[in-house]
Amino acid sequence: MSSLQSVTIRDFIRYYRQCAEKIHALVDPLSDEQIWSRPYPYGNSVGHLLLHLTGNLSYYIGAEIGGTAYVRNRPLEFSDDTRHPKAALLRNFDAAIATVLTVLQEQSESDWDAPFAGKGMEFAGNRFFAFLQCAGHLSHHTGQVMYLCKEMERPKAATVR
Repeated sequence: MSSLQSVTIRDFIRYYRQCAEKIHALVDPLSDEQIWSRPYPYGNSVGHLLLHLTGNLSYYIGAEIGGTAYVRNRPLEFSDDTRHPKAALLRNFDAAIATVLTVLQEQSESDWDAPFAGKGMEFAGNRFFAFLQCAGHLSHHTGQVMYLCKEMERPKAATVR
């Protein structure tokens, strides 16, 4: 019989991997130009969402729980105009996911209820909630990437006169 500890770690790992695979399936076909396009004037590009997801996971799980030295610049995740190549964005995102998986595997049974109050997530209370919140955040933005990709695939309507 599996313990709740092993099931929790196993299934969080499975979920984060599934989200990363979905991100890759969506982003791999895109060109570097498409990564940075904004189909809507009010929204984000896929590139900025990747920067944001990388920053979120690297900070909350990597730095705050795993003790990495990651320093987050959240505003830059949405305003960076460097237009990093897709390969670099995915490599950094994959490194953040790898950090999450490593940190998950290091959690002991008592670690789940250890205090957590990372800047911007002071409400979390404990590590379990932080992992759960980050998983939900990853899912939310995966849906946004999906929507942006579908919009980029849509044929543009002819101008009506």
